[in-house]
Amino acid sequence: MKVTTVAQKSQIEWTDATWNPVTGCTKIGPGCDNCYAERFAERWRGTPNHPYKQGFDLTLWPSRLEQPALWRKPRMIFVNSMSDLFHKEVDRAFIDRVFDAMEKADWHVYQVLTKRSSLMQKYVHARYNGGPVPKHIWLGVSVEDAGHLSRIAHLKAINTEARFISFEPLLGPIDDVDIVGVAWAIVGGESGPGARPMHPDWARRLRDICDRDAVAFFFKQWGGARPKSGGRLLDGEEWNGFPWQIVPKIILDSLGHEHA
Repeated sequence: MKVTTVAQKSQIEWTDATWNPVTGCTKIGPGCDNCYAERFAERWRGTPNHPYKQGFDLTLWPSRLEQPALWRKPRMIFVNSMSDLFHKEVDRAFIDRVFDAMEKADWHVYQVLTKRSSLMQKYVHARYNGGPVPKHIWLGVSVEDAGHLSRIAHLKAINTEARFISFEPLLGPIDDVDIVGVAWAIVGGESGPGARPMHPDWARRLRDICDRDAVAFFFKQWGGARPKSGGRLLDGEEWNGFPWQIVPKIILDSLGHEHA
């Protein structure tokens, strides 16, 4: 079977590579308003033979399911950077195939991020019959403001130690939230045309909450016209927290010094 090879080394600071067995999505909240993935994909709509010739229309790519098994060197893989695996129009049978692929190529760490947290909770509970999710499959939710904290409750209800939250783009203050049991938090401002600014105190407050709740804190960017426009220093420091304690030992050993 021919495998479409479109995944690549990622420029996202907190992962190594991206893998997109699903592309395209629809908007469900303010964090989606200036979606970078939509902006990128729509540039290529109608371009013959381009992976995004269909723009940002939801598209399943069965030909990409075997791709992780072809990568022999372990890596951190961001799953569906250009979509949401738990979109309501992604058939459960296809989600099963994505999880089958992740379980098969278990020498990688997979970072699965969603805004559709209730659907993720229901799916993984059914798939593992309430038992633990494999440790190399990390499950995360995006939370852009205090109005979407229910996503964290759904995440914490999942039987896993490998939970993470992306507070990006952070569009408002989150004064207090209990994130005990979450391994990792990523905070960042919005980038691209029309980027909405992030107040420094919003990032500082989340840093303090992470310190209180023993959560690794990663400050990704201030954002602006471009992702790196504002740099990534918070109070004069880089914050590169990472939850090494949840990386399976076999994977940690193989990653070596470059990730230690």
